[in-house]
Amino acid sequence: MITFEQLKETIERKDALGRYLDIDSKRVEVEEEELRTHVPDFWEHQKEAQAQMKKVKELHQWIDGYDELDKAVGELQLAWDFLKEGLVEESELDAMYSDIMTKLEALELRNMLRREEDSLGAVLKINSGAGGTESQDWASMLMRMYLRWCEAKGYKTSIANILEGDEAGIKSVTIEVDGAFAYGYLKSENGVHRLVRVSPYNAQGKRMTSFASVFVTPLVDDTIEVKVDPALLSWDTFRSGGAGGQNVNKVESGVRLRYQFTDPYTGEKEEILIENTETRDQPKNKENAMRQLRSILYDKELQHRLAEQRKIEDGKMKIEWGSQIRSYVFDDRRVKDHRTNWQTSDVNGVMDGDLDGFIKAYLMEFAGENDNN
Repeated sequence: MITFEQLKETIERKDALGRYLDIDSKRVEVEEEELRTHVPDFWEHQKEAQAQMKKVKELHQWIDGYDELDKAVGELQLAWDFLKEGLVEESELDAMYSDIMTKLEALELRNMLRREEDSLGAVLKINSGAGGTESQDWASMLMRMYLRWCEAKGYKTSIANILEGDEAGIKSVTIEVDGAFAYGYLKSENGVHRLVRVSPYNAQGKRMTSFASVFVTPLVDDTIEVKVDPALLSWDTFRSGGAGGQNVNKVESGVRLRYQFTDPYTGEKEEILIENTETRDQPKNKENAMRQLRSILYDKELQHRLAEQRKIEDGKMKIEWGSQIRSYVFDDRRVKDHRTNWQTSDVNGVMDGDLDGFIKAYLMEFAGENDNN
């Protein structure tokens, strides 16, 4: 059962978070921002209106999240008093306390995401490393892990493009994650992920090591201005679908976008290549590919503003020993992040999408650093 000291500490943490978030000021601010949405011609300027509605929504997320926590803590205090009178069971009190800890830690974690881009959705790309079927299977396991994490968070996901493996697994996949703060959380996943296991694809039953890389960029929405030069764009179309049979698209709905990018800071030239086969509608796939291009260009600009943040989507990261951010050692029942030294023995939980411990450890160690840049 929880102690009085734990109850007191919970109240203090809740009050301190309220002061730190300046909830009272946010209540005044959201009223002012909502008044701006009530003017008669508000929706005549779509882009400005969407930006305003986004601002209101984000303020409500902070206020509603804190109010929910405040209410729960109040109920816990009341239940503590009722316990003395025998009106509440100890198990009920413990369950309430556990629920409050989840809410409190989630709000404290989100409070670490203070950059403009943190609140955006994300584009997550997974590439298998050298090693054929084994690494391609590992890439598909990572895809499942992130999809499960997104599902638990209530995020909407769509697979923009996927390249199947030769025998099993995948060679690469691009996933769009739509939801508040998806990029802020998933940016911790950038890097090389290393798997050590007895491979089901090895006849001798040997322990094998495989690698896959994960790249995350912010998913740019219509409220963010990104300049795209049409003269540097070119398009190809192709048939999309599976290996054959009913899944093969008989029309060229898949699109391949090429953009000849020149870094304005270094003069370095690069061809950005994006493929999208998300739908059977070619215009829709083109629209999705353009959104990914804008996301990539936005992210490239961020790299120059955030000197300490790792460069991502630069195409130069080696998928090999020494560059991994995290190791998943199945036989030893251990997953360890080499940046923070946070680890867990719950391998199955991690592969089912339980990544919050790794994300929290990363943000606690690096978020404050980045905010000072």
